[in-house]
Amino acid sequence: MKDEAKDIATQSIEAQAAPEGEAASKTLAPKTPEPKTPEPKTPEPKTPESKTPESKAADAKTPAKKKRTRSSKDKAKAAADANAALEARIGHSFTDPNLLMQAITHVSALKSGRKRGDSYQRLEFLGDHVLGLVVSDMLFHAYPNADEGELSKRLAELVRKESCADVAKSLGLLDDIKLGSVGSSADARLRKSILGDICEAVIGAIFLDGGHAAADEFVKRNWTERMHKPRRPLRDPKTVLQEWAQGKGLPTPVYREVERTGPHHDPQFRVAVDLPGLAPAEGIGGSKRAAEKVAASVMIEREGVGGGNDG
Repeated sequence: MKDEAKDIATQSIEAQAAPEGEAASKTLAPKTPEPKTPEPKTPEPKTPESKTPESKAADAKTPAKKKRTRSSKDKAKAAADANAALEARIGHSFTDPNLLMQAITHVSALKSGRKRGDSYQRLEFLGDHVLGLVVSDMLFHAYPNADEGELSKRLAELVRKESCADVAKSLGLLDDIKLGSVGSSADARLRKSILGDICEAVIGAIFLDGGHAAADEFVKRNWTERMHKPRRPLRDPKTVLQEWAQGKGLPTPVYREVERTGPHHDPQFRVAVDLPGLAPAEGIGGSKRAAEKVAASVMIEREGVGGGNDG
C-alpha cells in the first residue's frame, strides 16, 4: 500500500510539470522578443569645447583685422580740394593757406593749449579797418557831391555786421566756419554776428597774403553793387533835396497836389515838386507825404543829387 501511494503522488507532480499535447508545447516554448523600431534620437546640443592653453596662445598670436581707414594722402588730398574750392569762391589764391584757415576758425574750435590769437579774432580786427578804408575810397569817388555827413552814413551802412554777413553768405562761407561745441549751439543772431566777423577776418587774411591790391579787389567785387543800391534809405529824400537846393542858392522846394483819385477810404495822390530853373518832378502815393517823398526822389535821381537811395 505504501508503494502505490508513492507512485500516485509522483505521477501527479510529473503531470503538472509536463502538460501534454499542444498546450504543453505552447507553455514550455520560449518566447522570441519582437524586433523594436528604433526611435529617432534628438541630437544633443553641442557644448563649446574649452580651448586649451595652446589654442589660446595661438589665437593671441593671430593679428586682429584692422578697420579700413583713410590714408594720410587721401586726407591731405581732400583737405587740399576743399581749400581750393573755398579759394575759388573767395576769388583769391593764398600763398599761405594757414591764413585762410585761421580766418574761418572760431575761438570755440581751438584745442586746449592753443592761443586765442590762432582764431579769426586778430584777422577780424585788421579786416575791419581795411574794409573801412576801401569802402571810404569807393564812396569818395562815387559821390563827388556828397558831404562828409552823407558819406559817413553810407559808410556805416556798408560796413555794418549785417552787410558783412550778407557778403559771407553770398560766398557760401557759412558751411566753412570751424566751430566748437559752444559755437555750434549759438543762436541765429550770434551766428549771424560770427558770420560778419568771419567776412572781415577773410579780408584781413587776403590783405596779409596779397597786399592792399588784393584786398581792394575783393572788397570792390563784393561791395560795389551794394554801394549803389543800399538796403534802406539813408536820409529822407525831401531833406536831401532841400539841402541840395540851399547849397545851390535856390529857394525851398515847393510841393503841390496835382491830382487825387480813388475812393475816399483809399485815395491816391499825385504830387509835383518845383524848383526854379528845373522841370517839375512828380510822385504818386497813398498819402500826400508819401507822394512828396517819391517826387523828391525822382528829382534827386534825375539831377544826380547825392544822398538818395541810388545816389
